[in-house]
Amino acid sequence: MPEPEYRLTIKSMPEDMRPRERMRRVGPGALSAAELLAIILRTGTQEESALELAHRILLEPRGLRFLAEATIDELCSIKGVGLAKAAQVKAALELGRRLFCLEPDLKPVIRSPQEASNLVMEEMCYLDREHFRVILLNTKNRVLGVETVSIGSLNSSLVHPREVFKCAVQRSAAGVILVHNHPSGDPTPSSEDIEITRRLSDAGRVIGIEVLDHIIIGDHLFVSFKEKGLI
Repeated sequence: MPEPEYRLTIKSMPEDMRPRERMRRVGPGALSAAELLAIILRTGTQEESALELAHRILLEPRGLRFLAEATIDELCSIKGVGLAKAAQVKAALELGRRLFCLEPDLKPVIRSPQEASNLVMEEMCYLDREHFRVILLNTKNRVLGVETVSIGSLNSSLVHPREVFKCAVQRSAAGVILVHNHPSGDPTPSSEDIEITRRLSDAGRVIGIEVLDHIIIGDHLFVSFKEKGLI
């Protein structure tokens, strides 16, 4: 008879590491996306804990965006996710979406590079291609939205000022934070990154929309051009 497989369940984890207990102690804002998702899923499978299942779901190429955009049937196609779990996830996301739309003041305010990176880190650090996005801010640095400008290897032809600032003008943004990821996991800026940032900053000054920072996302690491004195 084969030996039973050793597996750490959430119940067997130290209490201060369990997602629900951690939420009670430090609040939901301190939990990772995987911990929050594990709480929504409630249970795992015979092979995985709810936390392990949540981590695996978030390894989907689109990460959190996958959860937001996937249909119930697409979620059910993931091993370990049945109709009940899929419905729980979609219901939680829909409630959040409705509240976000009803209460504009719930949209986050970005006060630092750390807060900007927190906004996109959990999704963008898992992407296997470079995504260039723009965080749109109003005059009080409250987030108006996050727009994807290009997907693919970063170069000046893909990241054109016209495309970057089009959405900013449409949303009446006062400032923007540029964000892109390095699939290698190393967020060190390249010479191309620095040149693109300079060009976009110059364009922003001309049209009156300030480029406040450029954040490069790596493997749970980030580099801020503002902090490095590159902008």
